[in-house]
Amino acid sequence: MLRVLLLGSALALMAACRPETSPPREATSTAEMPPSAAETFDRMDLRTPVPMLPMMASHQKENMRDHLLAVQEIVLALASDDFAAVERAAARIGFSEETGQMCTHMGAAAPGFTEQALAFHHTADGIAVAARERDRVRVVAQLGATLETCTACHAKWKQQVVDEATWQGMTSTPATAGGS
Repeated sequence: MLRVLLLGSALALMAACRPETSPPREATSTAEMPPSAAETFDRMDLRTPVPMLPMMASHQKENMRDHLLAVQEIVLALASDDFAAVERAAARIGFSEETGQMCTHMGAAAPGFTEQALAFHHTADGIAVAARERDRVRVVAQLGATLETCTACHAKWKQQVVDEATWQGMTSTPATAGGS
């Protein structure tokens, strides 16, 4: 009986010494929440943000992919001396009133972005001019200069998707439907 009593006492003491396990405490404010992976990545990316509405950001990415396709078409056409195809592809990335308006709208909340974007399109115009003159060396040089404006822009700027209220506050102008 004494052994049972001692064993029972020992078990009771062990249970009393065991650390209490309680469910993890939930954070009570966002200040206590660890940053998400996307937030951590965004903090690591030191480029200047270009605030945009979601539709604007999507539209811009579609345009960037088309710019890459145009560059691919220029290179392939140049390989076969198809200067007419070089000129057509270059026209897609060259300056137009429509691209000027779009770049102005996209950069409305990021001083300096519009000017850099327009410089890209004006530089690309040189590819078409050289193609019209059937000047292979100048086409390559102008393509190189255009790609240099691409890499400089991507090195400086990053998209920052914002909501309508934030966009309105940053631009003080109504956003147009479709984000273009």
